[in-house]
Amino acid sequence: MQPFTHAPQPTQLPLFEAFLAQPVLPGLKPSAQPRKSSQNELFSELTLRGAPGHCQSLLAPILRELSEEDDSRWLTLIAPPASLTQAWLRDAGLNRERILLLQPGGNQTALQLACEALRLGRSHTVVSWLGNINSGARQQLLRAAALGNAQSLNVRLG
Repeated sequence: MQPFTHAPQPTQLPLFEAFLAQPVLPGLKPSAQPRKSSQNELFSELTLRGAPGHCQSLLAPILRELSEEDDSRWLTLIAPPASLTQAWLRDAGLNRERILLLQPGGNQTALQLACEALRLGRSHTVVSWLGNINSGARQQLLRAAALGNAQSLNVRLG
């Protein structure tokens, strides 16, 4: 019988320390100098699965960092879940003076509203809750983000 040797395990940071050790979503950080962004930097998706409270806990530091950007433009949230209230934004430490919460109205869809917010360029980042989107919707968001020199983040809750 051979003796069991235990291979040393690499050091592992606790989940949140590892998550926060690197800049959150580096592709979403606007640069100090305006520059032409590549298609990959204009659109990101984040999928969160699990209990709603846990998903919000993971989303909070991302939104907090985006709400504190040096960019003078808005962080715009399009069709967020009902649980993302003004009270939740305050409790999560977000800069509510730099955030617009928008819900589609009338015949306007959340995708149309997100594209319009991106295209206008008054937001540095437009975070939307569009669910699973097809390649056509992704292309619409990319074109609108390029026109407005903005970033698009779609959050999918599973």
